[in-house]
Amino acid sequence: MREYLRDKFTGSLIGTAVGDSLGAGREGSLGFREVREIGSRYTDDTHMMIGVAESLIACGGFHAQHMVKTFIENYTAEPWRGYGPGPPRIFRLVQAGRSWEQAAREIYPDGSFGNGSAMRVAPVGVLFHDDFDRLRAVAMESSRITHAHSLGMEGAFLQAAAIALAVREYDRPSDPAVFIRTLLAHTREGIYRGKLEAVSSLLERGEERARVVSELGHGIEACHSVPTAVFSFLANPDFEAAVVYAVSLGGDADTIGAMTGAIAGACFGIEGIPASWRRQVENGSYIENLGAQLWELKKRDGFGVPE
Repeated sequence: MREYLRDKFTGSLIGTAVGDSLGAGREGSLGFREVREIGSRYTDDTHMMIGVAESLIACGGFHAQHMVKTFIENYTAEPWRGYGPGPPRIFRLVQAGRSWEQAAREIYPDGSFGNGSAMRVAPVGVLFHDDFDRLRAVAMESSRITHAHSLGMEGAFLQAAAIALAVREYDRPSDPAVFIRTLLAHTREGIYRGKLEAVSSLLERGEERARVVSELGHGIEACHSVPTAVFSFLANPDFEAAVVYAVSLGGDADTIGAMTGAIAGACFGIEGIPASWRRQVENGSYIENLGAQLWELKKRDGFGVPE
């Protein structure tokens, strides 16, 4: 297999951490301001992405119960990463003896449609980048652990699909319109289809940030953040510009930064991420090694299907 893809695997994982760290100090902010200094710590976005990667590697593919166990172990070791209220409550119920399916539904009877499963999905996006059917199945099943609403699961899939398409690009997207059309062809939920069509229109018009936020959103719901990450990637020429732009939109800046970084890192590879950011990002060597291990797993092609 083409060895340059290894750089894309590691780039997507490191890109998640860089975008997350860049946006951590901007979360909830108002007004548009560019930030280029990454924080000293990443948040739950990267922490849970690491858990996804660790579980995929340990199991040779997706195994729901193992992924839940990994999430719980990582959260217990570092609960101060800025987790939202939902996942820790689910983890505590599982530790008390509930199944993860029961726990998720007990906290969110209709399922959560937040962006928490999309923010962590980069390892799924890179590992299954060449098989959209498998990609959908694993992205949605990995989402269902904590975000079982159809919009939460579709958001995780759409983010994974954008990452997968970025892996397939040699450099930057040769045609953003084709990128969007491909995502539309695989997107089932109407609200996401409408948002992707808005992305296409905004790219053509070159609208100001206020219009982008107004039409796409920058909130914690997956449907108001995943399309914004896709736009931030497509509207900018390189990794640095994409994540700086994403974070400048404010709102849920760390998560939109993390998702934009995951897509841009998958496209431009780890060498496309500024060296100073790669040196500064917390646990960068460990995260890069996880990307390399995912690449080795992909080369062996021995990973399994959802369970």
